[in-house]
Amino acid sequence: MIYEISIDGKSYRLELNQAEKRWTCRLDGREIEVDAVLARPDVISLRLGNKAYEVKCERVGSDLHLWVGSVRYEVEVRDPRSLRSRARAVDDHGPRKLTAPMPGKVVRILLREGAEVDAGTGVLVVEAMKMQNEVKSPKKGKIQKIVVMEGAAVNSGDVLGIVE
Repeated sequence: MIYEISIDGKSYRLELNQAEKRWTCRLDGREIEVDAVLARPDVISLRLGNKAYEVKCERVGSDLHLWVGSVRYEVEVRDPRSLRSRARAVDDHGPRKLTAPMPGKVVRILLREGAEVDAGTGVLVVEAMKMQNEVKSPKKGKIQKIVVMEGAAVNSGDVLGIVE
């Protein structure tokens, strides 16, 4: 999972990957050893390398603040996949392609060709690294074509279907 984050106005690229029960973290291309445990609601016990921190998450209106000890940081987290899907959803005219968000395997087809869908309705499920990702319709319409079968291996960006 790749996120764009901003901490007190400075932007970073954060990549999180899970293998088994271990997470790896890359921040702006640097790999960081991370161990995080939810200590209580909205509080994370975080170990970065040999240092430990208690991080409290706080929402104030639409703003997200992180407290590390007595220091407060204003944080914004953006998932580029959700930003792309929101931008595409504005244009509802013409056929739209359903594409694989990442390499993986199609594990379930939720709707068949000809089915009516609303924007945001799940159409199929792609599994990658033991995590299942629902591919959703970018617009209201009808499923014109599903071009994959359950069990098919797909690459990031592969066309899975078309919504008209």
